Amino acid sequence: MTEEKVAIVTGSSGGIGFETSMLLADNGFHTYATTRNLNKSEEIQEIASKKKIPLKTIQLDVNDDSSVKEAIETIVKENNRIDVLVNNAGYGLFGSLEELSIEEIREQFETNFFDVVRATKAVIPTMRKQGSGTIVNISSTGGRIGLVPFNTSYHASKFALEGFTESLRQELVEFGINIILIEPGTIGTNFMNNIRTAKNYNTDNSPYAKTIKRMFEGSVPIMANSSHPREVAQVILNVVNSSSPNVRYSAGKDAEVVLKKRSELSDREMEEWTRESWFDKKGFIRQ
Repeated sequence: MTEEKVAIVTGSSGGIGFETSMLLADNGFHTYATTRNLNKSEEIQEIASKKKIPLKTIQLDVNDDSSVKEAIETIVKENNRIDVLVNNAGYGLFGSLEELSIEEIREQFETNFFDVVRATKAVIPTMRKQGSGTIVNISSTGGRIGLVPFNTSYHASKFALEGFTESLRQELVEFGINIILIEPGTIGTNFMNNIRTAKNYNTDNSPYAKTIKRMFEGSVPIMANSSHPREVAQVILNVVNSSSPNVRYSAGKDAEVVLKKRSELSDREMEEWTRESWFDKKGFIRQ
């Protein structure tokens, strides 16, 4: 039975999850880097073995009730405690609402929202009984502002996550459980490569094709200023080591700029600034 603090990170095969798992283990957390497909965990396990840090990979499909239950039960059996859960798994869904199917939107919520609910429910009993724990939910600046055109489903899922987190904090505070929101901006991960596009979208006949083309052209300066996922991992490490963390933290070079604009501008002004950022190729931090 370990005396180390035990951390679980979902979606650890790459990007934010990979960097967070490595950084937590580097700093003494007995870390379980979870992934749906263990074949994708070979790199992180190999690095952890070479560095001799306390990191273990474990199969956990956040879309599957039994998989989540089995993984959490295994971790509790091995350690008798869970100190940190980082809910990181998620993806983007791109397309106009008109061209997205209800099924596609449901799948987006299943991963970006209900997977967080599923994993969180699974760890609460252990954290409640031990009287402590930190749950970190990876949201987005897009959970505060409908910033990206043609990302209605993604924004909606992250807005839902923000409300869920705020309410759950009130529900669990008496048990010593803290729930924190991390709101990254544009991060240089494989997230963009893994974005799913509306199945009904066709560049030849979509009424939105010209606007989407302009948006992708405008995204070049935004992606050029993306931050490394290690920056997000460092914020997470600081949060879980804090005795009195804030409710939410921004992460990444553009996140602070975007959220500051949101606090300064009216709704109409924010819409105009956002359109200029995307369609006039100004980016978020070069204006």
